[in-house]
Formats: sequence, C-alpha cells, structure tokens
Amino acid sequence: MKRSWEIKKLGEVCDIVNGSTPLRTNKDFWEGGDFPWFTIDDIRDQGRIISNTKQKVTQVALKKLKVLPIGTILLCCTASIGEYAITEIELTTNQQFNGLVIKNRREMYPMFLMYFSSTLKDTLSNLSGKTTIDFIPISRLKDIEIPLPPLPEQKRIVAILDEAFAAIAKAKANAEQNLKNAKKLFESYLQGVFENGGEGWEEKKLIEVTNKIGSGATPRGGNESYKTEGISLVRSMNVYDFEFRNKNLALIDDQQAKELNNVTLQENDVLLNITGASVARCCIVPKEYLPARVNQHVSIIRAKKEIIVPFFLNLLLTSKFYKDQLLFTGGQGATRQAITKAQLEVLEVSFPKSIKAQQVIVQKLNVLSTETKKLEAIYQQKINDLEELKKSILQKAFAGELHSPEGARYSNDWASPIVDGDTASPIAGYTNDCASPINNGDASSSIGNNNDVKSSTTKKKKSSITSPERAG
Repeated sequence: MKRSWEIKKLGEVCDIVNGSTPLRTNKDFWEGGDFPWFTIDDIRDQGRIISNTKQKVTQVALKKLKVLPIGTILLCCTASIGEYAITEIELTTNQQFNGLVIKNRREMYPMFLMYFSSTLKDTLSNLSGKTTIDFIPISRLKDIEIPLPPLPEQKRIVAILDEAFAAIAKAKANAEQNLKNAKKLFESYLQGVFENGGEGWEEKKLIEVTNKIGSGATPRGGNESYKTEGISLVRSMNVYDFEFRNKNLALIDDQQAKELNNVTLQENDVLLNITGASVARCCIVPKEYLPARVNQHVSIIRAKKEIIVPFFLNLLLTSKFYKDQLLFTGGQGATRQAITKAQLEVLEVSFPKSIKAQQVIVQKLNVLSTETKKLEAIYQQKINDLEELKKSILQKAFAGELHSPEGARYSNDWASPIVDGDTASPIAGYTNDCASPINNGDASSSIGNNNDVKSSTTKKKKSSITSPERAG
C-alpha cells in the first residue's frame, strides 16, 4: 500500500441506502409508472452499467422510496450476494440492493468504487452471518475498509482497469465462442450421420431392435430410505448425454433391490431419462456401477446385440435428429415433459444392417468425440485463466501495484487514458495466447482443419458514463 493512500470505511465515504418494493397489490404504485425501479434482472439484461430498468413505479410510489443519483453503486447484500452495478440514470431499487452514494466526489471516484465493489463477494459472504438466507446489515457494510488513493490516482487505476478488462472481455468472448464451436463440431457431425443415413441402412421400430424397454421405481421412504453402501439406484441426475455421473448416486439394500428385480441393469444397457427437465438425456451404464437398478425417471433400453450395437444406439438416441423427435410433439413444437414406454416402442430408428458398419461409425465418432473434448478442455481452461487474471489485476490495483507506461495522460472523465499505442495493457502478451479464434494449427487435432470450427469476436460496448460532473 502506498504511503499517500488512506484506509477508510465505506460508511465514511458513502451514504448507504437500502431499497424497497412498493406494495404489488396497490395499482397506484405500478400502473402507468415511469420512474426506473431496479432489480437484479436489469444486471442480467444490461451488464454492470444501468441505463434503464425493466420495471417502473409511479410518482405516487416514489414518495415512499429513496431516489439514488447517477453514479451510485448498487451492491446486492442478500440472495445473489455480491452482485453489483453502477447507475447511469437516477433510479430506485428493491430491497435486495443497497445504494452506495458517494458523499464527496472530490474524494471518491464512482468507477473506482465500482471496481472495488466487484472484489467484495467473499467479504460479504463472510459477513452474512450464515442465516437461512444470506443477509448483510448496513451496519456491517459500513465497516468494510476501502483503500483510498488521491483522486487522480483513482482515475489512473480506473483507466488501466478499463483497458485491461476490455482486452480480457475480447479474449474471453473468443474463448467462449471457440468452446461453443468445439461442442457444435461433434454435434453437427453426429446429426449428419443419423439424418442422412446411407446405403445399406434399414429402418425399424425401437421395440423390434431391443429386448427390454422399461423404467423402475423409488423405494418407499424416498431419500431417507437410501443406504451408505449397497446396490446402485440410477436416477436422472446420473444420466447425461454420453456421460454417467456418479455424484449423488443412490444406494439401496438387497431387499429394496429385490423389489426392483424387473429393472436390473446389465452391462452396456442404454439409459434414457424419460421425465423432467433432463428428459431425453442418454448414456451407457458403466459396468463398474453394476449391479444396479433404475428409478421411475430412467428407462432401460436393452439392444438386441445381433441387430444393433448398444453404443451405436446410444449415439443414435443422443443425435439431434432423434432427440428432437423424442422431445417435441405437435404442430406447435411443444416440449414433452415425459416420454412414455409406448412412444419409445414405436420410435422409428434407422441404422446399417451390418454390425461391422455400425462399429466403424462408433469408432470414428469416438475418435471425434475425444478430439473435441480436448478442444473443449483447452478453451475452458483459457476462460478460467482469464477470470483468474481479472482477480489478480484487481488485487494489484487495490494494493497500489498497478502500473501504466510513463507519459500516459488521463482525461477528467470516467473513460480511458489518452495513450499513444497499445502498451498500457497489463495483459499484453497474454491475450494473444488466450484470445485467438480457432485457426489452422491451433491445438493439435486429428479431426481435420480447425477452420471447421468457426469463431467470432465480440466488441465490448463503450460505457456512455462520461464524467463525475454529469453524475451530479
């Protein structure tokens, strides 16, 4: 910490104002309202700079509310604890948020306070008291300490953070797009295989190529009846596309399992979720979790192995072409909430007559799946690294360790430094590695040119917040 910096408490530099919600049943408070009333949905819609609100209150309601000026920091101190934003308009807010209204803008720069607020999530969680719902009283919020450099230094730090975070946002957007494209690569190829079929393929009903289609039940007593060891009971939370997850895998005893003997799993059985939000997720049961049973939300689909390879059937049912048939029904495209045994039995499936041809397709798709997962891991790690980089930069900023090139000049507004060139970025040389879209030669891959995976960059919208004078 630099000698010229002070340490003050939030309550010393800010008036902290809690919001409230006007009575919903009183039409005089809501109908025809024209004054912005802020909720967390506005952050989800707009990001951290709030220039409008989805909901409005009337002037009648406003008489009972506190108006927050432009440049107020909005800090969530309950429920979605640690969420934050800055106001570009006058507004009022609901009770989830406290408004941090700067007392003296010659002492505190609004964007400096916003960046500081972005670091408070862990601090606020520790202050919440761990009640049923996280809640930080204003008295505790006031006692949080904030490092306070001179105003020109605050503006210099904000300018560097603006530039650095814009570069990180661009890099992250590229990495996220590449992650999506890597996933779509396999999905697109899978769809093409099963949508187009080929010579030597035949079509049959699912009941004709399976020995068993059926779901089980939940033992009496539900969760309380589960054991700490015993026989696996597979539930929908364990079944993902191409992946069996053992997290929260339920265990039952021999007597409970005996009552579910009609849904005993066998090696290479296909599992399909048939109810709820995860309907149509599909995988193969791993043999290490056998013996096992299924509950009523999961169907066993046991292939006639002389007709169709189980892993081929898993790929088929997970492809978009067949998943759409399972999920949607009717002319309006309504999503099914459940798939019945009867619907599964009559599902028309197309496949090569030759078992060898099926095995070749499975082998090729497995290779492609492995390579796309490698790409996904690369770009997910880059996204994680960029988030850690943001934290590191913020930590340096509020420790007085953030530097910019000599000769950089800073305007008096809330925007960015006036710098010749692009050398001011604390992440120079880093984003070149993390941000680039997938091109030829990017990440080793045996699945062909990486040009197959398209990428895009996203421009960060420049803040229209301009100056502390504008903030009143």
